[in-house]
Amino acid sequence: MLHDLVARYGPVLVFINALAAALGLPVPAMPTLIVFGALTALHPASLGGALAPVLALAIGATLIGDSVWFYAGRLYGGTTLKTLCKLSLSRDTCVRKTERFFGRWGVRVLTVAKLIPGLSLVSVPMAGAMGTSYRTFVTHDSVGAALWAGIGLAVGVALSPQIDYLLAIAARFGRASALFAVAFLAVYALWRWARRRALLRALASARIDVDTLHALMESGAGPVVFDVRSEETRRLDPFVIPGARFADERELDAIVAAYRPDQKFVIYCSCPNEVTAAWIAKRLIDAGFIDALPLRGGLDAWRDAGRPVAPLPVEPAAAPFADAPLSGGDPKIV
Repeated sequence: MLHDLVARYGPVLVFINALAAALGLPVPAMPTLIVFGALTALHPASLGGALAPVLALAIGATLIGDSVWFYAGRLYGGTTLKTLCKLSLSRDTCVRKTERFFGRWGVRVLTVAKLIPGLSLVSVPMAGAMGTSYRTFVTHDSVGAALWAGIGLAVGVALSPQIDYLLAIAARFGRASALFAVAFLAVYALWRWARRRALLRALASARIDVDTLHALMESGAGPVVFDVRSEETRRLDPFVIPGARFADERELDAIVAAYRPDQKFVIYCSCPNEVTAAWIAKRLIDAGFIDALPLRGGLDAWRDAGRPVAPLPVEPAAAPFADAPLSGGDPKIV
């Protein structure tokens, strides 16, 4: 039954599956590529025996889906990345790491993005947001799509006997095997969602709101304000809360050495649930600081409340924990 289905609709299924995966739907395309590669190796006559057309379809579908996200990043910039952060079942900190990966390697990261879970989720729209030309994007994304699809088909060919055995078992159970597969995917998605919600609940115990922070700053008893956005995010939104200082969770020891344990800290990021800021605040508390709170709503909430923001300096400070803040000059409202 499965063989007949693949023989009749295989290329179309590969195209639709690859397109859906590129658009961000929770339908992994790699298993489809592997199965098609295996069945082509086992039944070359009925399936045409050529993988090249299917490879081309997979690449084309991937480019279509990725182009949608590329232009979404081009048109909406950081808003697209925040939307993806909300939709993703991964931790917000994973998205942040992906931003850094792109910042280090640039558009070249697209050649391997499909092979690293979660990497293409942010790297494709970020390429658009960073002003990458479409021609350059297509060049690198095509290589990445060809590598990804080619590996999937090659694995299917190499493991065709084992896959044939598994498919025979699945065929014996008929509809029950399909229901099991759907149930497994649903349970996995629910587990990932539950983990994310548990993380948010664990980090949501304490926040400081925009009005309270502004009142403290106006009174002259303002806390140390840390901007913990990634460098790539700051390039997309080059403004900061006046007096804020850049901090990197990878340099926690430097923060601990530079400040007194009794100092008050407020930390903000750009992720929708303040997960990165809350996570860093928790690490500071664990390191012995007595008062470290994430800013509720982050920089967006500060700006939406009409509070002043300052432009980010063109050249970043050499010492991220020096006394000089990130912002300079008179703040302005944007």
